[in-house]
Amino acid sequence: MNENLRVAIIGAGKMGADHVQRLHSRIRGADVVAVIDVDLDRANAAIEDIPGAKAYATTAEAYAGSDVNALVIATPGFLHEDALLEALSRDIPILCEKPLTPDAASAWKIVEAEQRLGRKRIQVGFMRRFDDGYRQLGDLIRSRELGELLMLHCHHRNPDVPASFTNEMLINDSVVHEFDIIRFLTGEEITGVQVRLGKGTSKAPEGQHDPQHVLIETESGVLVDVEIFVNAQFGYQVSTQAVFEDGIVDIGVDGGAYIRRSGQWGGKITPSFIERFGAAYDVEVQSWVDAALRGEMQGPSTWDGYATACCCEAGIEAQKSGDKVNVLLNEKPELYK
Repeated sequence: MNENLRVAIIGAGKMGADHVQRLHSRIRGADVVAVIDVDLDRANAAIEDIPGAKAYATTAEAYAGSDVNALVIATPGFLHEDALLEALSRDIPILCEKPLTPDAASAWKIVEAEQRLGRKRIQVGFMRRFDDGYRQLGDLIRSRELGELLMLHCHHRNPDVPASFTNEMLINDSVVHEFDIIRFLTGEEITGVQVRLGKGTSKAPEGQHDPQHVLIETESGVLVDVEIFVNAQFGYQVSTQAVFEDGIVDIGVDGGAYIRRSGQWGGKITPSFIERFGAAYDVEVQSWVDAALRGEMQGPSTWDGYATACCCEAGIEAQKSGDKVNVLLNEKPELYK
């Protein structure tokens, strides 16, 4: 395929609008031809500087009214299943923001539908896999330059979240990234999850317990602890410390200039995920476009989306019970091996 992808984006919220501008301004080989949102004013605002792009209220209207041959899904997770199944029926490449779907049962339906198609068509938007720090850490783990990986210590901190951000969303919307990056770094499935609730911050919305401590174990026994703290106030910080037999590696610690002046010292912390992972999003989307133009699909797969959904379900159960909960997966199909 020599021509550009003709991409429709479903969802014109913060993430969708960001993808619209990314595809239009920074990605080679793709044109934004449609944006779909029930709020047509928001959809039109997202494409106001893109000649030829059109706004639609439904995917049916977009498919009928524009020559779409690729899809980006950036709506809330509970809306993903129907959009994914429709796009698979059209056999077009799909970039679906996490989660694939909000639960393991519906995610498995997507796995089965893609299997019936007979080839991979979906890349799931786990952008950390495209971050330089995580890629370097993954290379170190696989090279065994520092011996075997023994443990990972992860911090996932947001300055604040909306009042509607529930306890379950700490797992489904935040720790879901740790579930995926742990699987990516170790090359193993997660076998067990436990969630501990300690002293909570007064800054959390009513009904939400924050922070939480998530304990994770992989197939070979690598232990991982995740501090999820979504009302940390000071900024957005995602970091990981890896403990090896022969060394310690830290990634994601505060970067930029560390300045000492006028009796003070320090640097800056990114205010949101857009700044922290902006470069990773660019690499992720460019990788998806390049693969789609070759008729391929790379990056996080539908199986990865299903596996993390299983981890999230175990995490929610562990959150409620306080016990360790085993992660149960269906047998991996041949398409994803």
